[in-house]
Amino acid sequence: MTRQTKSASRLDGLLLVDKPAGVSSHDVVLAARRATGERQVGHGGTLDPFATGLLVLLLGRATRLLQYLDDEPKEYEATVEFGTETATEDSGGTVTSTAALPSREALLVAAERFHGSIDQLPPAYSAKRVGGRRAYELARAGESVALAPVKVQIHEVALDAMEDGPGGGIARCRMRVKCGGGTYVRSLARDLGRAAGTAAHLSALRRHRAGVFDVAAAITLQRLREGGVCVAPAVEALAGYPRQNLDAVEGLAASRGVDVEARVGGAFAALLDPSAPDEASRLVAFAKRRPSERGDRWQPRVVFRDP
Repeated sequence: MTRQTKSASRLDGLLLVDKPAGVSSHDVVLAARRATGERQVGHGGTLDPFATGLLVLLLGRATRLLQYLDDEPKEYEATVEFGTETATEDSGGTVTSTAALPSREALLVAAERFHGSIDQLPPAYSAKRVGGRRAYELARAGESVALAPVKVQIHEVALDAMEDGPGGGIARCRMRVKCGGGTYVRSLARDLGRAAGTAAHLSALRRHRAGVFDVAAAITLQRLREGGVCVAPAVEALAGYPRQNLDAVEGLAASRGVDVEARVGGAFAALLDPSAPDEASRLVAFAKRRPSERGDRWQPRVVFRDP
């Protein structure tokens, strides 16, 4: 179980930000710290600096929920450029290979290969660790980067908005991707190009959804930097999980890390105090189901209320 003593200045909650291109995910975290005064801020899945879209931030004790976020599958919209492959697999890298533009038919056939559980080789310019160092640090230093393929889950790849090149073939297209966490859309574009007998890289990437979270509900980075941001209660980070109301005795027990009777289904649940004065203080704990001689119980994993 994870517990913390809540200080008067602690702010626990959820913040959705629409990250613009040209800034890192860490830059957004720093902006959230400055805007809210809460030092403990974490994000649920990084975005490359050139990418835009949904970044899910958790603040205060809610950061303990990062591993439990219902944030898959991820949904992206990307622009794929054909004919060139780059070192970074996006438009910011140097060109490493060129090839003739592919036909529409070749692309559609190639896209069918990327479905289900596949092996994906991460990009050399990534945050993967190699011998204790980030892969992108080695790549920038001109050192060889040897990464192993990893299993990723691809639910859907759809190609449309295809644009013809000046000499025939498809110069670019829009690629919609629904995938599991850990998938590099840059590398998916690279592999799509290779499978179609050409070369490819991304020129744009935007994340629209992450599980139950949608970019339509996010604020801009500019709005965040201007201050006065309203952070959603921590319970909103648990959207998608069952909720169970507690009585006064159960609420006290759960706040002390003691298990309580499970009256709703699911492997995990948000335990709530319906008598709380406001939504921000309703969440008592996030708990995991535990069988016992007394029947199924909720064992608190993250406690949000002091006894």
